[in-house]
Formats: sequence, structure tokens, C-alpha cells
Amino acid sequence: MHSLNEVVLTVEEFEAIRLKDLEGLEQEECAEKMKVSRPTFFRIIISAREKVADALVNGKAIKVEGGNYKVYGDDTVHHGHCHRHGMDINEDE
Repeated sequence: MHSLNEVVLTVEEFEAIRLKDLEGLEQEECAEKMKVSRPTFFRIIISAREKVADALVNGKAIKVEGGNYKVYGDDTVHHGHCHRHGMDINEDE
């Protein structure tokens, strides 16, 4: 079996897709939940949707990693993988 090319979504892009497209929230509510401005949320969701479309149309794997995010109830900013989905996280000291 051959290796698939990958499209990499940041954790922010993944969360934007989850909130807007899966949960069906309004853009303003998504931006508030992610603690970003509406224009920033718009840029994130557009980038995420382009990457997902590329993966679907061109048969690429989707990998979620990277970005800057805060795990709910935690004051540490994380860089790396998504803790909520059981992936490793590298913490700032």
C-alpha cells in the first residue's frame, strides 16, 4: 500500500471546523469561544476548509497538529498536539 500525502490542520483550524461546521454555531459565537476576533476566525475557517477540500478531492490524509492553544481549565499555553484527543502536548515552562 502506498503512503498518502498529508494535509496538516492546526489545532485552531480543527476547532474552527468543529465549532462552525459540526456544531453549527454562528461565526461570532465561534470567535468568542476561540477567543479571537471575527476576522481572525474567518481567516482560520477559510484556511481549514481549503485544506479539508484539498484532502477530500486529492485523496490526502488529514493530520491535526501544531498551533497555539489553551486547554480549558489550564493556564498553560500549549504548542504541539491536541490534548483533548489524546495526543502528546509540549508545554511552555
